[in-house]
Amino acid sequence: MTADRPYDVVLFGATGFTGALTAEYLARHADPGTRWALAGRNQAKLAAVRDRLAELDPACAELPLLHADTTDAASIEQIAESARVVITTVGPYVKYGEPLVAACARAGTDYVDLTGEPTFVDRMYVKYHDAAVRSGARIVHACGFDSIPHDLGVYFTVKQLPEGVPLHVEGFLRVRGDASGGTLHSAVGIFGDAAGMVRAERERRKVEEPPAGRSVRISRRPAPKARVGGGWTLPLPTIDPQIVVRSAAALDRYGPDFSYGHYVAVKRLATAAGMAAGSGALLALAALPPTRSLLLRLRAPGDGPSEERRARNWFSVKFVGEGGGRRVVTEVAGGDPGYTETAKMLAESALCLAHDDLPATSGQVTTAAAMGDALVDRLVKAGITFRVLDAG
Repeated sequence: MTADRPYDVVLFGATGFTGALTAEYLARHADPGTRWALAGRNQAKLAAVRDRLAELDPACAELPLLHADTTDAASIEQIAESARVVITTVGPYVKYGEPLVAACARAGTDYVDLTGEPTFVDRMYVKYHDAAVRSGARIVHACGFDSIPHDLGVYFTVKQLPEGVPLHVEGFLRVRGDASGGTLHSAVGIFGDAAGMVRAERERRKVEEPPAGRSVRISRRPAPKARVGGGWTLPLPTIDPQIVVRSAAALDRYGPDFSYGHYVAVKRLATAAGMAAGSGALLALAALPPTRSLLLRLRAPGDGPSEERRARNWFSVKFVGEGGGRRVVTEVAGGDPGYTETAKMLAESALCLAHDDLPATSGQVTTAAAMGDALVDRLVKAGITFRVLDAG
């Protein structure tokens, strides 16, 4: 349906911090012959991005620049109808994301973003999943650090365990990273509308069919069953476990009864206590309009850490999976999680949808369900490690 469109991939939001990193990654690593373009509302800024890309690859001097503005419905429809896959880095998504999801769902265009906003994902499912199923569009949210290492890490772990038996997996994140202005604004939006998040989840449950004859769930244990090294663990209240269990619901390989627990691991009690206190403080401050405004002024969208600082950052997620009398420990690891690796994961997700032989899916789908092994292979070739540490 989309093979005759002029572009394989359109990147919307290339003038932002993560968008520019994604554009640079595409300039260096896009599959040969990929037809791609930049889209945004400020043509002068887009041209400046293109000039920087041309320094990496002279062929990028000819990259098309497309006008797109979330307040201009016609421009959003045009980029959706011109591309096989659209990447968007324009957030917060709950504020700016819906027009593009709607346009892609109608046009049969594959869509990827890097949102970590549960309210947005649930609302988009309720409003546009059925339309995307009808058109054949694959709407794939959370294609960055939220939530590829966790979603594909659990997928990789499950494949090391027996089939057809109950499975339990726990993930343990260790990380060193920085927050950009866009990340801060998204986080404040999530914490500032906790009631809206609950309503969106409830509305999704009303319309989403559970897997027939199977059980999938998030483990709510405050402490994990497994231990991986010394230190302390805390439940991690991110979108990642929601994405993981949606993959489990879509794929029979996760067994008849699957559960997932999601934790952050730190070495020192003081660090754990500080993280818990900081999350509580952010929740309280984001809930009140005056303090929410102050938080949003701390860093503007488009700001982010320097290349030197990003080079010192890293992440590791260890998974402990059990089932059928077997236990396996795996790890997904990489460099700077929020920006360098997120740009890599986002770009490779789009290239995977554009070029690889994938299972037949449509509607709102996860990276594991839509791309699975093909995306794992791409990320391994790009330098992110997936490995088995212990199996018994």
